[in-house]
Amino acid sequence: MLIEPAAPDLLEVPVVPSPKKSHSHRRGLAEGALADILGYRVVQAQIATHALFMQHVGDPMDLRPVEYSLMQMLLANSQVTPKQLAQSLVLTAPKLTILLDRLQERGLITRVRSDTDGRSQHVLLTDEGAELARRGSEQAVLLEMSLQEVLTPGERAILMELLQKVADSRRG
Repeated sequence: MLIEPAAPDLLEVPVVPSPKKSHSHRRGLAEGALADILGYRVVQAQIATHALFMQHVGDPMDLRPVEYSLMQMLLANSQVTPKQLAQSLVLTAPKLTILLDRLQERGLITRVRSDTDGRSQHVLLTDEGAELARRGSEQAVLLEMSLQEVLTPGERAILMELLQKVADSRRG
């Protein structure tokens, strides 16, 4: 049995060039296929936000983004194990150990044995670490205010939701 094709006007989809492909980088280079690659756009946005982070938080507080993130997680949670931190921050155990050693040397965190399981450790903020984490949160507000010039509150909410959806996909 032969199937009749649909009406020609239903099959023909007009090809409209993507306006994004004509966008140029600030230096005048065309982005080509990169214009439609999500990972490229995420990295470009990360470069912009990283610069703001370093200006408002990183340089003044001598914190790398991963250190800031770790400290914020400790501030928001109690009884955190190194394994939980490694999973949340997507770090290998050796990298996390180096990170924790650095923060402990600065007096910002401490590692204590679990009261219930002597084989397990918990990572805690020291008083100085908690204070630095709180100051970091306050400074991050300035960073976010800088981005308000670029995104409306609605656009920001949509972007946050979409980025979370992409991030959640790694957890399978």
